[in-house]
Amino acid sequence: MTSVSSTTPHIVSLSPEEFVQLASPPRLLDVRTSVEYRSFHAPTALNLSMQRILLSQIPWLQNWVLPRWFRALPKDEPLAVVCLTSHRSPIVAKALVKLGFSNIFNISGGMMSWKKAALPIQNNKSSQ
Repeated sequence: MTSVSSTTPHIVSLSPEEFVQLASPPRLLDVRTSVEYRSFHAPTALNLSMQRILLSQIPWLQNWVLPRWFRALPKDEPLAVVCLTSHRSPIVAKALVKLGFSNIFNISGGMMSWKKAALPIQNNKSSQ
């Protein structure tokens, strides 16, 4: 994978397999609803729904809809976004750029491709 500059916003697509092979993978945001997330998700993924991220584009709502850990992230920290089928994650990737993040990765194919590739997943009950 090529180096990505932190000064110019970038959105790079990665397959789930490419993502898990990264030596230092970026923080992974699962942008599905909390119900979808609890059904199954990548082991390292943090849930922050697309709706919350999109609402945060309204400046006065940011403190209400975004968790403190997310608001505290440096804007040059690499972030990866994943959804179910890669329909929502590109929308969120663009929204993150609008919020000032400069190094975004979109997991192509979403969690369906992740599951199809037989990569590790977690759910409410156990790890697989």
